Amino acid sequence: MPANQDSDFELSDWSKDIDPHVEALTREEAQALIARNPSMSVWQVVAAQALFGLSVALLWGGLSRSVSALLSSLYAVAVVVVPSLLMARGVFGRNARRVVGRLLVWEVLKLGLICALLALAPKLIKPLDWVALMVTLVLVLKVVGVVLLIGQRHEKKS
Repeated sequence: MPANQDSDFELSDWSKDIDPHVEALTREEAQALIARNPSMSVWQVVAAQALFGLSVALLWGGLSRSVSALLSSLYAVAVVVVPSLLMARGVFGRNARRVVGRLLVWEVLKLGLICALLALAPKLIKPLDWVALMVTLVLVLKVVGVVLLIGQRHEKKS
């Protein structure tokens, strides 16, 4: 290491606070900030998932003209939306506390319920159209990202 770098390190002043001072917001300032930057609620995201899933299921059933494809697609929507609703209720419900551990527990429960519902699919839907089920499942799961992107762009325009 060159000698001048070592001396620069020793001359630096670590006692100075280089972060700018942050002022706490008043209640009115915080409310105004929230009003200017509204966020999308978890219920809106789950509702968008459900509506998109129902439209995919109806489209799939209409194009295939198959009742089993329609039922399999509707079941896929339920596999995604029902656990999401339960998790949203558990994490964001009235008596819910915002704790990371609680979020993790609800996420594990949600994934377990999704797996159980998928395992029950062949017993509940006869005949089961696996293609309709899996394609709808993936589309409904992925629509969350699209909804959040659209919501984020909408907020930036406002």
